[in-house]
Amino acid sequence: MKKNNLLINFLSRYKYYWCAALFLLVFAALVTLAVPIAFRELIDAGLSDESVDKNFMLLFLLAILLGLLVSARFYMMSMIGERVVADLRKEIFSRVIKNPPVFFESLKIGEVLSRLTTDTSLVQTLAGSSISIALRSFILLFGSLIMMMFTSPNLSIIIIALMLLTISPLIFFGKKVRKTSRDNQDKIADISSQAGEVLDSISTVQSFVREGYEGKRFSKAVENAFLSARLRILSRSLLTVLAVTFIFGGVVFVLWLGAKNVSSGRLSFGELTQFVFYAVFMAGSFAALAEVWGDLQRALGASERLNELLGGKGEENNRALLNNNGVTFKIKNIKFVNVDFSYPAFPEKKVLNQVSFTLDEGSMNALVGPSGAGKSTVFMVLLGFYKSLKGEITFSDRDISTLPVNFIRESVSVVSQNPSIFSASAMDNIRYGKLEASDEEVILAAKAANAHGFISELQEGYQSFLGQKGVRLSGGQRQRIAIARALLKNSSILLLDEATSSLDSKSEAEVQKGLEKLLPGRTSLVIAHRLATVRRADKIIVMDKGKIVESGKHDFLIKNNGLYSKLAAFQFEI
Repeated sequence: MKKNNLLINFLSRYKYYWCAALFLLVFAALVTLAVPIAFRELIDAGLSDESVDKNFMLLFLLAILLGLLVSARFYMMSMIGERVVADLRKEIFSRVIKNPPVFFESLKIGEVLSRLTTDTSLVQTLAGSSISIALRSFILLFGSLIMMMFTSPNLSIIIIALMLLTISPLIFFGKKVRKTSRDNQDKIADISSQAGEVLDSISTVQSFVREGYEGKRFSKAVENAFLSARLRILSRSLLTVLAVTFIFGGVVFVLWLGAKNVSSGRLSFGELTQFVFYAVFMAGSFAALAEVWGDLQRALGASERLNELLGGKGEENNRALLNNNGVTFKIKNIKFVNVDFSYPAFPEKKVLNQVSFTLDEGSMNALVGPSGAGKSTVFMVLLGFYKSLKGEITFSDRDISTLPVNFIRESVSVVSQNPSIFSASAMDNIRYGKLEASDEEVILAAKAANAHGFISELQEGYQSFLGQKGVRLSGGQRQRIAIARALLKNSSILLLDEATSSLDSKSEAEVQKGLEKLLPGRTSLVIAHRLATVRRADKIIVMDKGKIVESGKHDFLIKNNGLYSKLAAFQFEI
């Protein structure tokens, strides 16, 4: 049960609503238990008796009251189920997006989405209906047993014995349902993950004419999920058939004994009718509990998967940092001192090896080197995405470990090679850099990034929807949106990850104009393959195989005849 304590916490948030629902449920169960008594009075008194009208009126009033109570209880329980799942989804999403990149190295995005939708739906079924059914059935079961004991103790003892014999197989198959349910949910998550990956790369799939291949691969995943679901259904079917056979078979046997008692005069026909009602209530309640037991096992299997997300430890979320004088601390310079780093998935492989450099305040710095040299990893550790490193990284002489990650990231603007464009308007995409910015501030940032021209030409201007991942824009236009976003954020540190390497000459020229307005006055670090973009850098840091092999200005490095000179020889006429 310890694994599901977070889920229990969500269910317990609305204890007052649960109490109200429980009151309605108990009241409805008591009214249901009163119905057989009314029937017994009606039958034993006889249909010609003068009290028949009163007895029928009592039954009619009980029916109305029961209908009102059941509908109120249904509304209350369904509302609680929806509320709990809404809170659960919000909590899961807020925790997931706070996790560092290492969290996603072993977890597919499609699997997270599956847990957010399919698994939470199972929890919703549990909270919204299964718990209600279980409580109602539990009350009716024991209420019926008590009333049966008053009606005929001997027959009741036989039914109790038969019921106890039924419990063991229900528990055994319930555990089987839980195990197969979890496996089935994992298979469904695989389907969601694979479909999302293919649709996200649909242009690549179609350009390689791999529609048939992906269709077969998806069909195989669907078939695996179907086979897993069939096993789950089989386990649950066995659970149901055992419950129904044992319970109703036992009821029939006891009723046969009851009929013998009526013949011998030990029971009246009205008492037998009352006993039959309670026996049916008991059998139906026990069958419902068996069904709910299957739902419970499925929900517990789903909640275990959800707990893996809920149990993730997010990063610190401090928004401000003050120095000893009570003034807001600002990052001015950055230092790497003998930094070693390996990715958690490959701890034996050093991606950074004794890396040391200094980024002075207001300077433009460049990281160059062949692919796999460790340039992008420098960005990752600088932004605090990974913490398992040796050496020291300082911001204005403060160790990175003493600074909240959100403070660091709020002090840094990043323009990547493939910037993220959200399924929103141009205005909202730029405003992502500063959520409280006015429309005027957004437009000013767009003008500074040379993005105002093409945005104005869009059908709805700044309110134009840019499509999934900015599909309606060219590569250069997406870059200028990203630059405008960075300008609006107005951070003192700027990181550029090959921002122009994939652009044509015209687009690169437009982006460079935007960068010329973004760079001055900021401490910047630029990853570049096109060395022409960093010739004017104050410092060029050359990396190879995780190490810094040389550093200096462009002219010095050319004369040094090292790796930079060789790289430059491929791009310049030297």
